[in-house]
Amino acid sequence: MTALEIWLLGIALAMDCFSVSIASGAIVRRINWANILTMAVFFGLFQALMPCIGWMLTSNFQAYIEAYDHWIAFFLLLFMGIKMIRESFMKEEEKTMNPTKLKVILALAIATSIDALAVGVSLSCTGYSRWAQLAYPVTVIGLTSFLFTLAGYLIGIFFGKKYKFKPDLLGGIVLICIGTKVLLSHLYDL
Repeated sequence: MTALEIWLLGIALAMDCFSVSIASGAIVRRINWANILTMAVFFGLFQALMPCIGWMLTSNFQAYIEAYDHWIAFFLLLFMGIKMIRESFMKEEEKTMNPTKLKVILALAIATSIDALAVGVSLSCTGYSRWAQLAYPVTVIGLTSFLFTLAGYLIGIFFGKKYKFKPDLLGGIVLICIGTKVLLSHLYDL
């Protein structure tokens, strides 16, 4: 892979992080750098770790991973999306979907990085045979996801303050759409 292809791959993988962080920022509607950086670090870290895991497991478990990774991502994102949509119709004090809570950030980081697991499998199949070869693509993937998450969160905060809409509803729909895209792209090789 060329450097340009690796950066484009990093940007493509960061799009899910970007969408989810926009919805999270719109829900929170305030700048709290600790929360923003926590989400950005977790998203970047998981996007960088998953290709490594996929690469390591390829030789022994490739068929098993490829057979189920899209279903895992779909159900995680579907669950989180339905929860957000349901909570968009609740009073503020009844809501439990809080994108500033570590367990929510962790679940979202895992759900948005499942595609990166498949990227690790494909890197293994395209000639990346040593850890040293993975360093550049993994760094690019993690960095782009970190930066896109930061930008998305701040954009979400801006639009969440400026426009009065139900960000939980929009965020839930976005999560379900991302999960559906992941599932359909794996089932139909889109």
